[in-house]
Amino acid sequence: MSPSLVLAATGGTLVAAGVVLLLERSLSRLVVGVLVLSNGVNLLILTAGGPAGAAPILASRGPHGGPHRALSDPLPQAMILTAIVISLASAAFALAIAYRGGRLSGDDDVRDDIEDLRVRRESEDDVGLRAERERRAVADPSELGAREEPDSDFPGGVPRDGRPRRDGRPRRDGR
Repeated sequence: MSPSLVLAATGGTLVAAGVVLLLERSLSRLVVGVLVLSNGVNLLILTAGGPAGAAPILASRGPHGGPHRALSDPLPQAMILTAIVISLASAAFALAIAYRGGRLSGDDDVRDDIEDLRVRRESEDDVGLRAERERRAVADPSELGAREEPDSDFPGGVPRDGRPRRDGRPRRDGR
């Protein structure tokens, strides 16, 4: 295998491992994922830069007075240096957040937000209501077009957790 193919395969593997680590719920794994992903991208940029050549600063003669070799492109190298600085700054920021979160909560797990939990619960309730309507429509096709009176002010009649309706009327379940 050629060195470029090995570098490309290694870069792809590092990117894949970094993405897997980014999907974890631990902030320390997230930081490691950012670093691994950035190193993989740096390898891919280096591979895309083409084959190695002579240093672009040297004169037309090669090193030690030998024949002239093709010059290497300095742009990928500059991009990689910039990416290293950015990834280290991002990792330092994420480490600071992880440290602060660990000091406040005692662990580094990312918890679900209260609003996210509410939206997930409502979507699961909505799916359950939709499945119930489809089940009743199969049993009685006349119910397919009939609309039920919603027991809350949400579209589709998703009940709120024990809170009364806005119009003051009692809900069907007696709350």
